[in-house]
Amino acid sequence: MKNMIKMHQLIGDFAENKEVAKKLREEIILPSLSEGNEVILDFEGVEGATQSFIHALVSEPIRLLRNDALERLYYKNTNDNVQSIISVVYRYMQESLAI
Repeated sequence: MKNMIKMHQLIGDFAENKEVAKKLREEIILPSLSEGNEVILDFEGVEGATQSFIHALVSEPIRLLRNDALERLYYKNTNDNVQSIISVVYRYMQESLAI
């Protein structure tokens, strides 16, 4: 099963609220990935994000589920700014966990 999360509806034009990231992580992302489902984060309409937001959103699933999370967590409609931040967080997580 695939779970699509329309990020703009939840965070607006700029992803910076870590409490929203935490809620999404705990209530949707982690449970879905733990059940073997795919999670698609659709960033259509989101112009930017902070590194702390993306880290709060995906670092725990990656730390707990490792490659399972990396293989089932997808990003859609990311602009260059958002994609750059996601890449930084992924590099950091891979280095810290030696995935």
